Amino acid sequence: MARADERDTPLAGPVLTGPALDDALLAETVPSGIVAADPVRTPPPRPRRRRRRGSTRTFRRVTALLIVAAIIATGGANVPDRSGEGWVSPGLVGGGGWPFAGAPLSPELAPGAYYLPDSSVVRLADGRVRLIPFGGDKPVTVDASDPRVAQALRSDRSWLAQGTVPTGGRAGYHDMAARALLDLRLLTRPNGASLASWYTKWRYCWPRDSAFAVAAFTATGHPSEARRILRFLARVQHDDGMWAARYHPDGTAVADGRAPQLDSVGWVLWATWFHLVTTKPLDEEPPNLWPMVRRAADHLAGSLDAEGLPPASSDYWERDHRKEEDPRRPTLGVVAPVLAGLRSAADLARARGEHGKAAEWRKAARQLSDAVDRQFAPYGYPRSPVRDGLMDTSVTFLAPPFAPADPAVTAAIADARRRQTLPNGGVLPGERWSGDPDVAWTPETAMFGLNSAASGRTYEALGRLDWLNANRTTLGVLPEKVGSKGGQAGPAPLGWTAALALLTLTALDKPLPIPPTG
Repeated sequence: MARADERDTPLAGPVLTGPALDDALLAETVPSGIVAADPVRTPPPRPRRRRRRGSTRTFRRVTALLIVAAIIATGGANVPDRSGEGWVSPGLVGGGGWPFAGAPLSPELAPGAYYLPDSSVVRLADGRVRLIPFGGDKPVTVDASDPRVAQALRSDRSWLAQGTVPTGGRAGYHDMAARALLDLRLLTRPNGASLASWYTKWRYCWPRDSAFAVAAFTATGHPSEARRILRFLARVQHDDGMWAARYHPDGTAVADGRAPQLDSVGWVLWATWFHLVTTKPLDEEPPNLWPMVRRAADHLAGSLDAEGLPPASSDYWERDHRKEEDPRRPTLGVVAPVLAGLRSAADLARARGEHGKAAEWRKAARQLSDAVDRQFAPYGYPRSPVRDGLMDTSVTFLAPPFAPADPAVTAAIADARRRQTLPNGGVLPGERWSGDPDVAWTPETAMFGLNSAASGRTYEALGRLDWLNANRTTLGVLPEKVGSKGGQAGPAPLGWTAALALLTLTALDKPLPIPPTG
């Protein structure tokens, strides 16, 4: 994948700027039936401020501190490549054609730049346009009159029109939702590998993140992309039903000594169920999905111990489980996805007429649910099942849209939200977070929003969505993290956050399915 600082190949010709460019492109390329947001008289939120030369050293120090915080927080999962350009790009440039290649926009080109509405084509401050031509993988900067600009715009907008751009009934979210969808497409490779982000240490496929991309593509009416990811996950699954912690874009497992993460098995089962029950009929199921489901669900059911709990494992925090408050037992970040996965698999088996498997997996789900009631509920559903245990975003995994609503869980979610919310309006992944205590994480903030939307607490959901919308990058992209005073503090786009925002907006438009308990 070409990086954004590669040499441009500008083409000669008159350069349109400002309203003239916007109006010309929109008038010629917006397909009928698509309502484009007002381009661009409204720039993306929080424009970058030009830094004085004397502030360069301060900026580098701040960046270094953020990198160290990420290393501490994830146990090395996101260690940056210091030889690269960093993660400071505000977003990806695309081109509107297969294979939907994306490359980061260079920070030097970012001031004054913005996406042309409902596209991954970027208008630069000088009026030229940056894109990746159809079928290519290297960005070029061209005159606005270049026919490839109109071709890319038509392609992006046509793809969006194949499904829906969820807005929660509020036009102000259209741009964020369209951008999230297009970014997810740019992060999904032709072989179905759904990348976390573009930058080196995020340029991997985590099965957990991929599961949410499947759900987002499904919810927005883009089933081909969802099934491409599911087929990739089926191909790379281990014979024992597990997945590696992460994969290279070509599907080979990352050999860094990281153990498989059990929560990802539950998330993939939930996403497969979500996709199949949402895109009925089931007889159109790709042939390799049922074997994948059977292997994964058999592994989860067989992993439960005498207490009804799965073994301890790292979860979405990607931290060694031996560092948890109760290193002997799994965290809620493992238990809740496993429960959702078993319930999802049992319902898929029932729909297929596999009654033996359905009964087996329902029994395992009941055992695990009973264990949650015994081990976690008495303490208010903390991350680890201990008295006065610390709260964490994973309590939302026990609630809609992953499980039926429960008053005690709802109260615990409110408690966790109160403890984890920062002055800037975002949330930390968990209470007493070991990383930077002032930097908010967008996926966790979005997860609280998704639960609120799926539970009918519209006002809360809108608050989270407003925060995400206001804290996008200068290009309007959802980043991984937001600094204490706002502003991008991690790579952008982050696929998981994009997927969660889309699911939250969809949940405001229509109810999301919940795996049945019986």
